Amino acid sequence: MSMENSYRFFENRDCKYFPCHKELGDFNCLFCYCPLYLRENCPGNPSYIEKDGRKIKVCTNCTFPHQPKNYDVVIQMLKE
Repeated sequence: MSMENSYRFFENRDCKYFPCHKELGDFNCLFCYCPLYLRENCPGNPSYIEKDGRKIKVCTNCTFPHQPKNYDVVIQMLKE
């Protein structure tokens, strides 16, 4: 069952990068650029690399903000 576009879910099939994570069924593009990127303790599964003495968060394999069921968690974290 596919979800309908709404304030909680948006799927942009016309995007040239869609889907940027191929393993998901319903893919929420609402948080295309993750609003939790700057959070040190985000609920996703980022990895980290070191470059020029700096720790850089890499979210390439994280699908947390794109899973429709996680909308409420993302919104709650933004309110904090």
